[in-house]
Amino acid sequence: MSEVTFAKSFLAALDSRPQKLSADHVEDPKNYPARPPYILPKMPKAMSKAVKLAPGQERSVTVHIKSLRNPPLDIRLSSQPLNTSILDLKSSVSSETSIPTDKIKVLYKKKPVSDSKVLKDLLGDDETSVEFSVMVLGGAAAVVAAGGAKAEEKEPAAAAAVAQGVSGEAVLATDAFWTDLRGFLSQRIRDEKITEELFAKFLSSWESSR
Repeated sequence: MSEVTFAKSFLAALDSRPQKLSADHVEDPKNYPARPPYILPKMPKAMSKAVKLAPGQERSVTVHIKSLRNPPLDIRLSSQPLNTSILDLKSSVSSETSIPTDKIKVLYKKKPVSDSKVLKDLLGDDETSVEFSVMVLGGAAAVVAAGGAKAEEKEPAAAAAVAQGVSGEAVLATDAFWTDLRGFLSQRIRDEKITEELFAKFLSSWESSR
């Protein structure tokens, strides 16, 4: 018997059997077997809820920036908010050294970091400082030398701008003042709990006197 003949006879035998289900059969959901409910496991750590903080209470980070090779760089940026991007850090380095941002490559733990990353993406919940390394691409030494001369020319203008800025009691109403104060206390005391207690006393005393 050839394969074709066998297949035809097999199909004919199947056709002679009664159909158990019609082509348009729909099962009643009530007849489905009972299943226990599926419960998602509890998260090991509860999700943090967004809390609206008073001015100056936002967590800030101290950023250290060092170069891996020439030109030597050692820059410290205090009281940086967690939403500070890598591009913002490159801009800060550029403003202090006159190195173009496109010639600065930022590394975190020896790995390149994209400009769109922010400090919150890289740090843990309890970290208050972070260190980055920078690589300055070709020709930067000459750029730094030229930038030093420009910085000396800008010093008188910068001093004049500071003299015309906010002063007196108006400074206490700015977020920048309280952020700087919190960063200063954290650096001097080096104890997060004591820093928070002392900062809260300063802030509550100021708010009650207004």
